[in-house]
Amino acid sequence: MTRFASLLLTLSVMTLYSQFSYAAEDAKKEQPKIKVLMIDGQNNHKWQETSPVILDTLNAPGRFEVEVGRVLKGEAKDFKPDWSKYDVVVMNYVGESWPEQTKAGFEKYMKDGGGMVAIHAANNAFPKWKEYNRMTGLGGWGGRNEKDGPYVYWKAGEVVRDNSPGVGGAHGSHWEYTIDLRVTDHPITRGLPASFMMAKEELYDRLRGPAENMTILATAFADPETRGSGRHEPVLMTVGYGKGRVFHTTLGHSGQSMKGVAFQETLLRGTEWAATGDVTFPAVSSEVLPADRAASREPKDIKHNRPANTQ
Repeated sequence: MTRFASLLLTLSVMTLYSQFSYAAEDAKKEQPKIKVLMIDGQNNHKWQETSPVILDTLNAPGRFEVEVGRVLKGEAKDFKPDWSKYDVVVMNYVGESWPEQTKAGFEKYMKDGGGMVAIHAANNAFPKWKEYNRMTGLGGWGGRNEKDGPYVYWKAGEVVRDNSPGVGGAHGSHWEYTIDLRVTDHPITRGLPASFMMAKEELYDRLRGPAENMTILATAFADPETRGSGRHEPVLMTVGYGKGRVFHTTLGHSGQSMKGVAFQETLLRGTEWAATGDVTFPAVSSEVLPADRAASREPKDIKHNRPANTQ
């Protein structure tokens, strides 16, 4: 009986070790990469400088597979991508309108569960395309005013929807500003410090739009001393559009400011969320995202090792 019990114990240990070994092997298997289409080629900002930083940032952790859709001036009429090939579309584009077929296809893609990331000036794009403005929630310039929706900002712990007349879109001087989280339990913001600084750039204010199904994740105070609005303006937002998910960030004016850790970390998290509804990137400490100074780095220095089998 003693030898038999010893044999059973040995077999049990071997079985348990085998199970742990298989689990370890499974953990090493990579998730399928998220397929991204980044659209650029026209912008009222220097896309030739910003697109390489966006690409380097998304490519650094190995989570994304990025294709570029470059729509140069005069070529918009021929822009007809197969939206179904992509999990998320990253907009670094402000320019000529797309063909109606392309716009209708994108609307269907989003309503059916696609993802979009609108970066900074992308909220200036397509002022007359009603559905695009519903996707971004808020926008500026391009003749936007009260007919396009209310101003939306944060005051005394609440979201304010201000229908007063006025143009949409403004900004003050370039400066380092503090970002304050307003929702801390969303997948994008979970694990981020409550406050952190953005690299020196302009801070968008007085944006207005439909703001339907929109959640303000973070705001920044547009200081009147920098010619700002004197309001806590939205800087990170999510928008639901049909079954689709939109991450809208007003951060990222220039290639230099995009090297700010605040832009990079929120872009990575927001892009993954827009594609999957989840975020698998690790928490970010206040040492990496400090509240007392703006931290910067080259995108190649991102050290994330993305978790396996978490989708």
